[in-house]
Amino acid sequence: MTVAGATSKAPSAQPSPVAPSVPGALAIGRQLLHHAWPVLVAQLLSMSMMVADTLIAGHYSTKDLAAVAVGSGLYISVVMLLVGILQSVAPTVAHHVGADRHDEIGPALHQGFWLALMLAVPGTLLLAHPEALLARVGVPADVAATASSYMLATAFGLPAVLLHRTFYAFINALGRPRVLMAISFIATSTHIPLAWFLTHGLGPLPALGALGCGISTALVSWLGFACALAYLWRTPIYRRYRIFERWQPPRARAIGSLLRLGVPMGLSTFIEITSFTLIALFVARIGADAVAGHRVVANLAALVYMLPLAMSIATLVLVGQAAGARDWARARATVRVSLWLTCAFAVTIGIALWLVRGPVIALSTSDPAVRAVALGLIFYICIYQLSDAIQTVAAHALRGFKITLLPMLLHTVCFWGIGLAGGYWLTYHVGARTEQPSVAGFWEASVAATILASVLFGLLLRSVLRRHRELDPGR
Repeated sequence: MTVAGATSKAPSAQPSPVAPSVPGALAIGRQLLHHAWPVLVAQLLSMSMMVADTLIAGHYSTKDLAAVAVGSGLYISVVMLLVGILQSVAPTVAHHVGADRHDEIGPALHQGFWLALMLAVPGTLLLAHPEALLARVGVPADVAATASSYMLATAFGLPAVLLHRTFYAFINALGRPRVLMAISFIATSTHIPLAWFLTHGLGPLPALGALGCGISTALVSWLGFACALAYLWRTPIYRRYRIFERWQPPRARAIGSLLRLGVPMGLSTFIEITSFTLIALFVARIGADAVAGHRVVANLAALVYMLPLAMSIATLVLVGQAAGARDWARARATVRVSLWLTCAFAVTIGIALWLVRGPVIALSTSDPAVRAVALGLIFYICIYQLSDAIQTVAAHALRGFKITLLPMLLHTVCFWGIGLAGGYWLTYHVGARTEQPSVAGFWEASVAATILASVLFGLLLRSVLRRHRELDPGR
């Protein structure tokens, strides 16, 4: 081609674009760990609040202990469903960060807050009126009445919980999670003494029983959100996002986008949480020892799950930022390093847990029958650590790519189809278990479910990474 008599330069003379360099595995590993450990501490502190409620109510009365156990189980299920939806703020903001769209970061938080308030309406109504649900699952009337008062109190704190978790997703997406640890410490250190005094009474303050735990939970929820707002207001680095200067009204398009991304995420979280809750209900007819042994092991499983979950959240953020920058090579490298690190942690935890299984179970219960059941089940936790780590990291990496619908369907098939339905069959309808059911059947199915999930999520993630590799074949 000629222009004004001049010939164009040969293609070889054109400068080739320089691809951004991909950090090495060591650098990516440091980034992941730097992000994951504050999240891990924050999660453990939050979990300790629920454990504290159980201990505090247990020292007051058996009825109040049962009420807190029932009420907190339903409360967590509702909260995690709604919080899961709000986690859509994390990949949304992470993509904006990666793409240097800083003007869109503040508005994304605004829409997340509006969505949190919208979700708080049905959530609050459900928590405030649980009577029909409690009656349907056969909770005794006296326990149901106390559980209802506990849940009514927590309902007043639900808007603050959802607003704070929106902030939680926002801060994670920006890669600044240490403040989450600090706020969780403030909330936990306030909640434990406050819940004790409200439950047991202090001087002229009457003893409120389980209701006291619920009131403390609500008050501390608002305290946590107030700390979050104060942090955003007083920290100069966030002024660039004009969070308080350019407040946006709710926008249907933006909220719709968050819902399309977040509803599958919320349902995935709900499916995983409720699978263990429903197992406890299904094994109730085997006997109190089986239920108690299952609960001990389930609590232990939830505790050790916090580490792969923290690594997965860090993976979501870093993958989301890389995807926003369209740096597919860095996204692939992040997934690879995260899988290797998390699997190494999982194998180490599994081996360590098996070696100290006796003392660990002894810390949880002194009942010989319950201890025997728990020791028979802890093997399953040890062996599914690896597959659970893989599926968790892969699911969160896919969220970083804003892929959530198919993972939700896979979670449904694995955890409700294999884990629950298959577990029920293995517990009550296989061989000698038709005459003598065993809760081990549910744990065998859970192992199978996590293995299948790790395979399916691994294949889906591999397909996504391969597709993006084709977008930049030279890297």
